[in-house]
Amino acid sequence: MSAEAGRPLAVYTDIDDTDPSAGIRLLEEHGFEVRVLGTRDPAEIIAGAQGAVALLPGYAAVTREVIEALPSLRIVSLMSMGFDYVDVEAASERGVWVTNVPGAATEEVAAHALAILLSSVRQLPFYTASATPADWNDRSPAAPPRLSETTLGVIGLGKIGRELVRLAAPLFGAIVGYDPMLPDTPEVRAELDALGVRRAGLDEVRATADVLSLHLPLTPETERMVDAEFLAAMPRGSVLVNVSRGGLIDSHALAAALDSGQLSGAALDVLDQEPPEPGHPLLGRDDVVLTPHIAYFSARTEIEYVRIQAQNAVSLLETGTPDSPVNHPA
Repeated sequence: MSAEAGRPLAVYTDIDDTDPSAGIRLLEEHGFEVRVLGTRDPAEIIAGAQGAVALLPGYAAVTREVIEALPSLRIVSLMSMGFDYVDVEAASERGVWVTNVPGAATEEVAAHALAILLSSVRQLPFYTASATPADWNDRSPAAPPRLSETTLGVIGLGKIGRELVRLAAPLFGAIVGYDPMLPDTPEVRAELDALGVRRAGLDEVRATADVLSLHLPLTPETERMVDAEFLAAMPRGSVLVNVSRGGLIDSHALAAALDSGQLSGAALDVLDQEPPEPGHPLLGRDDVVLTPHIAYFSARTEIEYVRIQAQNAVSLLETGTPDSPVNHPA
């Protein structure tokens, strides 16, 4: 319990780019005392969250050390779909729930993926830069392909991957997809057929997609799966898209593939280091469309992410179970 006897304590760690006021109100209306630390530093979080029942991070890593140092903790309530920055195993061992915000930004992320994909394929960085009196008639070294003669590959056919397929299907000549976790049932086959995506193995999707979009969680199995070998197996001149997690890609390998012409472009909303250091190999390149992990963002999600994060803590307090858990602690 907090210093205010009888009231459970909820602690926000870092709130760099969000307004938590709606979440704070929701928590306080349901009996919580709320504290905002404004830090990602583990030592400061441990010191400032003693007695906390609920921890509400922004981008702060919640390690085993942090979890074990907070004996009152019952929930780590995230404001993201991904949860790779939380030690879920340690949380489960300590009886701590971990929650995320599934589906809250499906439309936004899929639309953003399509937007930066089209920007890369249509070479907009080059042509917006050349729209000057002196450079008006400049042309890029290679002409962009016609989309209707192009194949889109989607690795990860969850909600966002399928929404991208729905949006992109009228534009592309063909769409192929891979997802080992998606069951092969008549219902799934019918849904994929209706969307216009042909399911195939990873090697085939990688080898046939002129534009390849990643929609995967970051796990030990997927970390840096897009390495030099992976990129060498893609069609020469293809484009890579990533709105999932930056750690899926070996950034140095991608930069080398762009330098060699193996890939003609990349469209990224995420990097392996955020914010990146000034010398990051994918910064400042004409062949990389880069946005700052903003695919989820809209007027709706700005509200919903904060609300769902707080509501998970409220639901745990009132019912014993949060609304969107990613683990099931004993």
